[in-house]
Amino acid sequence: MRKVVTIAVAVAAVAAATVSGVSQARTVTAADTATPKQGIKWGECDKDVGDGLPLPEGMQCGTLKVPLDYQRPEGRMIDVAVSRLPSKNPEKRRGILLTNPGGPSPGLGYLAFLVTAKLPQAVLDSYDLVGFDPRGMGRSTPVKCDLTEEQQFFGNIPPYARNAADVAKRAEQSQQIAEQCAASDTAWMLPYVSAKNTARDMDSIRTALGEEKASFLGASWGTYLGSVYATMFPKRTDRVVLDSNLGPAGWDYESQRLWSQGMDDRFPDFAKYVAANHREYGLGRTAAQVKAKYLQLAARLDRTPVKGPDVVWDGALLRLITFGYTYGATQLATLAEVFKALEANQPPPPLPAGETAKATAAGVDNLISARYYMICNDSHWPTSLQSYQRNVAIDRIRHPLFGAAGANISPCAYWPKPVEEPVKVGDNGPSNVLMVQNLRDPATPLAGANELRKALGDRARMVTADQGGHGVYLLNKNQCANTAATSFLLTGRLPERDYHCSADATPR
Repeated sequence: MRKVVTIAVAVAAVAAATVSGVSQARTVTAADTATPKQGIKWGECDKDVGDGLPLPEGMQCGTLKVPLDYQRPEGRMIDVAVSRLPSKNPEKRRGILLTNPGGPSPGLGYLAFLVTAKLPQAVLDSYDLVGFDPRGMGRSTPVKCDLTEEQQFFGNIPPYARNAADVAKRAEQSQQIAEQCAASDTAWMLPYVSAKNTARDMDSIRTALGEEKASFLGASWGTYLGSVYATMFPKRTDRVVLDSNLGPAGWDYESQRLWSQGMDDRFPDFAKYVAANHREYGLGRTAAQVKAKYLQLAARLDRTPVKGPDVVWDGALLRLITFGYTYGATQLATLAEVFKALEANQPPPPLPAGETAKATAAGVDNLISARYYMICNDSHWPTSLQSYQRNVAIDRIRHPLFGAAGANISPCAYWPKPVEEPVKVGDNGPSNVLMVQNLRDPATPLAGANELRKALGDRARMVTADQGGHGVYLLNKNQCANTAATSFLLTGRLPERDYHCSADATPR
């Protein structure tokens, strides 16, 4: 089971949203700020911080004490783990660039990824890069729900529901998880793990580093965190780049339902690849035939799963792996091999290890638990079982590829009411936000990005790229989109208007 758990968790770092943003003016209050009682004592980072990637020369790690509850800044404190890669060019340095990889996931080692992915030297010269593990995660004061391996199996993505009975079964499992989270040894943190408090932690990091303003680079769920920070602290926000965008409400129920649209947008790219390589895979000569094969195969596995040495491949697992393995172009061949093996009624070869391959059981529990803490506190989730059953039935028909997973119920339906209202991302503040977005992103679809663009108003510009997959900046080779992000980080000048980068990387 352990191998499958790591696979499932590896594809669970996704989010998307499609709800309308509400513009509102906001002033920073005393409850939003806290002067750190101490600075950050920097030292060497643990060797495994980079998750297998080499740590950049000069990278440092430390810990900052922050209030558990910013309403009571003199009360209980928790740790936030912070990393830094200082600029080696003092003459060109302009400030700090806070970063977040999305997920929500630990971000202490994200600096190693950015350097490995060839973040331009000019950006490295201009900023001290700063990473951190959001509160509750990783090397920050961690939370847990004491999840069993079975509870960890699908990570934070609900399984595909074939019928109302499947939704009811998932509801029982979800309620149990929510009760475990509320009864765990770390339940004292449960009300305070949120994007709102994480943004306050970011501002505490800025203060501890002695900076008047902070720039930000965030991807996926990190786009919501960056939007929250820019909304709460507009005068302290310098330049903000948001890559692969959630809607203005972050990872909420509507965003989960939007995964169905993301799969509808992205799957044709995979189907075209498989059809073009029919001799290799034998799954269809046209994209339409490949799509039909996927639906037939998933239905067959629902009836008769294929047993492998480590896992039973049923339709729900195939749909989950298909969703996760359409993130990047390099994963499409692996996904096609999965289809080919299962079509032959054989278990697929072992999949490449994911983000948690080396994680301990406690580490996997922390990752999944902390995501529940965060996303369930960040929005109001429906509580009616019948509404989930109704939406699953609708989305199974409208979006047969993945709709009955995105619309399924999660532990957030049984979560305690948040102690604070979530931040309403709006347009109050300077024009200093650049959004970059793929047209065909399965996890954070264009529809959600468009809603965030509306909510930010004249604060933002959006550059779209005619490509598929999850992630734009540094991950794909669209020179037009990459240049837009780099140029904004270096100059601070937003484009006069939104624009589109074609597949051959030319703007239009």
